[in-house]
Order: sequence, then C-alpha cells, then structure tokens
Amino acid sequence: MMQLQSVNLARPHVSDHTDAPDRLTGIDKHPADGPVSVAAPGPKGVGGSGLAGDTIGDLRHHGGDDQAVYAFAREDLDAWAQELGRDLTGGVFGENLTTTGLDVSGARVGERWQVGADLVLEVTSARIPCRTFAGWLGERGWVKTFTRRAAPGAYLRVVEPGEIRAGDPIEIVHRPDHDVTVSLLFRALTTEPDLLPQLLAAGDAVHPEAREKALRRTGVS
Repeated sequence: MMQLQSVNLARPHVSDHTDAPDRLTGIDKHPADGPVSVAAPGPKGVGGSGLAGDTIGDLRHHGGDDQAVYAFAREDLDAWAQELGRDLTGGVFGENLTTTGLDVSGARVGERWQVGADLVLEVTSARIPCRTFAGWLGERGWVKTFTRRAAPGAYLRVVEPGEIRAGDPIEIVHRPDHDVTVSLLFRALTTEPDLLPQLLAAGDAVHPEAREKALRRTGVS
C-alpha cells in the first residue's frame, strides 16, 4: 500500500554550510503532529516551501513552484541507515514527505500523485545533493556517496492544493508514457550528461532548469 509515513516540517537553524544570506537552513525537518496544508508557493526566488509551516533557507536554490515539495522513500532511508550504521528518522534528509510502498526515484517526470482526499502533486525533478546536506549529515564524502546511488528522491509541483497528514493514502493518478524517471534525470544532471537529451521526452513537465540544460546539450537554446 502506498501511503505517507510522515509529513515533515523544518526547524530552522543557523548553519555554516549554507549560502543563505542569514545562514538559516530548513533541512532539519521533523514529522508534524497534525494536518498540513499544501499549495503552490510562487515562483523560485520568491516562493518557498509548498507546505504551510515549513521553511526554505536559501530561496535562490530551493523552493518555488517547481520544487514545492520534496519526497523520499522510507525504504531508501532504511537502506541508508543500514549502510551508515545509524538511525534515520523521517525528515532527516530534508524531505517533506516520507513515503512507503512508492518507488519515488523510479517515478516518471510528469507523473501525478493524489495524496489524501484533495492534494495532487506532479513529479518535476530530482534532488541534487549540496554542501548543506553534507554538512547536516556529517558524513565524509557524502555528496559523492549519495550521488553514486542515483536514488535522490523527487521534487514535485502542486497541481491541486489540499491538506495531508501521516497515514494518508497515495495514488498514482497519471503516469506518462515516456521513460524519463527521476533517477535517469538525476544521472543526466550529475554523472552522465550524455543522457541530457533524453529529458526532452518529458516535455514541459520537466523542471525548467533541467530542460534548459537538455536543450543546450542538443545545441538548441
């Protein structure tokens, strides 16, 4: 069964590993006790998180309509916990949604999920690890280690707003007929740039920045 294990909100704190002007980061997320409202936050650089009560520290690189929500699979957290030899609670990777029963990194760009009664989300892109993430976890060589697995979790935009809580079911209500998965997109943007032209098969659903990189790779601008 596909469902939300937790909905996670930030506890902002000052970090030496962020480029945010006030050095605040929202990567430290913890499960919310009750329902959380989710809506499109506005364009990147202005809008932050799509979740009410959440915080985005660096608006230049995070948040906005095309990165309104970040989801990560509990199954992938469990795999990392075993490899790293430490407990990893929901939200520790900075994800808003910790899911179960859903192959998040195997989702196709443009795939739509209904979460709970009303919320509809659309997969746009992959999380690219940064020094804030590495500094938060405190694992040596973490960016390279995380990148090597190519299971980054998914960014999503809000198609229909709604209210969600832990335990809500997740249903895939639309799956595109192309083969551009979150994992493939991640590899194209990181270790395998020759894959970039394949991202164009996802059309307008792909994150605009990823689409622009794909167009440049093909010589189209």
